Amino acid sequence: MFQRILQWIREVWSKMINQSNVKSALRVDVAITPLMAEALQKWSLIYVNQSPWLNTEIKSLNLGAAIAAEIARVVTIEMEISISGSPRADFLAEQMVPVLNSLRTYTEYCAAKGGLMFKPYVKDKYICVDMIQADMFYPVAFDSNGNITACVFVDLKQVGQYFYRRLEYHTMGDHYDEDGNLVHGCLIINKAFRSTADATLGQEVSLSSLPEWADIKTNRIIKNINRPLFAYFKTPSANNIDPTSPLGVSVYARAVDLLEQLDRLWSGFLWEFESGKRALYTDVLAFGKDAAGKPLLPDKRLYRLLDLNSKIDGKGFFEDWTPTIREQNYINGMETTYRLIEFQCGLAEGSLPRPAALQHATATEVKMTKQRTFATITDTQKSLEDALKHLVWAMDVWATIGSLAPAGTYETTYQFDDSIVTDYDAQFTQDSTAVTLGTMPKWVFNKRNFGLTDEVAKQWVTDAQNQRVPKVVQ
Repeated sequence: MFQRILQWIREVWSKMINQSNVKSALRVDVAITPLMAEALQKWSLIYVNQSPWLNTEIKSLNLGAAIAAEIARVVTIEMEISISGSPRADFLAEQMVPVLNSLRTYTEYCAAKGGLMFKPYVKDKYICVDMIQADMFYPVAFDSNGNITACVFVDLKQVGQYFYRRLEYHTMGDHYDEDGNLVHGCLIINKAFRSTADATLGQEVSLSSLPEWADIKTNRIIKNINRPLFAYFKTPSANNIDPTSPLGVSVYARAVDLLEQLDRLWSGFLWEFESGKRALYTDVLAFGKDAAGKPLLPDKRLYRLLDLNSKIDGKGFFEDWTPTIREQNYINGMETTYRLIEFQCGLAEGSLPRPAALQHATATEVKMTKQRTFATITDTQKSLEDALKHLVWAMDVWATIGSLAPAGTYETTYQFDDSIVTDYDAQFTQDSTAVTLGTMPKWVFNKRNFGLTDEVAKQWVTDAQNQRVPKVVQ
């Protein structure tokens, strides 16, 4: 089992190539410490249900993926993003549609591995966006605020027996342009390599070696911009693996040991039932035999053979064995571990799905602790919003460079669902009381409880006073 895990790690991480390959090819140092590299490998293994502690005896609940999926679900549920203000804004909104359609999936990847990179680029007359997981890019430099200012991206293609890799290096700063002038902006360097082994860069080749890379420039400076043309979305938790690193960490980074303990408890729970199956210990003389002289058992799961050649203590040929199963002990231990994991991951008790045998937190308990989930989700939503704002800005820059849309301004608005901390039944009752006491205007009640605009909410009040049926304006 251990060898299989090692082979899986080699296969996954060989696709990235190692840091020394990047350094020799581009003469840059990758800003990922060994601690972070090791932790990222472990988070990735946990996410794909290949945790290092699993074997034939220890089974998995695959809770790491469940935690990442739950956070991604709540972060993106009913999320709405609009870009408006001009024909240029309409163009940007259209280019964002594929990103938004897959955002929940990639938010899950970000939650599991600690980060995600949005990298837009121009293809034909459109702007496409690569969404690159944390184990598929190399940060090189950061500014004083912890923002990535230089990064290497790897594009891998296999053609026949050859592996082609394109290294795309982005770095912000002062650079000399083709005319020898010192300009400030983003320098983009592209290099292509070919090898017959998946784990090595091999020899440098021309970008035109592959048709899809033929039009990519080797060196390019995007002038007069003060931010890189990629956007980094990371989890908001502090990095407790390497406090000197501004990189994000997995949402379950602080619960890795607890995840292992839970899998061990779950495996013990399963074994308790397997080992506690009812059995009948019988003398071999109780059954007939086949041609080979072996006893013919009616049910091999139920009967166990004893070669006693006589009765068992005068009780006959059959002796029942039904052990006591200690399932409640395991249930109590698993429930305690579940709650510790939820606490370490910033989730309210009862947030994670339990096997049916486990006790669930009561509705009252969930409401009392849901503020913890609210803090985790809102911080993640803020981080996502910042990354998407940066992404739209970068797309706007590429739209100008490629003359893809007429000049114009744009305005983005972001709206996230707040139902995680809002008890709408309680709110309706409280607001009704406030209206009765005269401490809340009726139009405010309509706005809060029916999701109306100020204008429509006030019109409802007028219509009600005039005894007319209110009409919802779309």
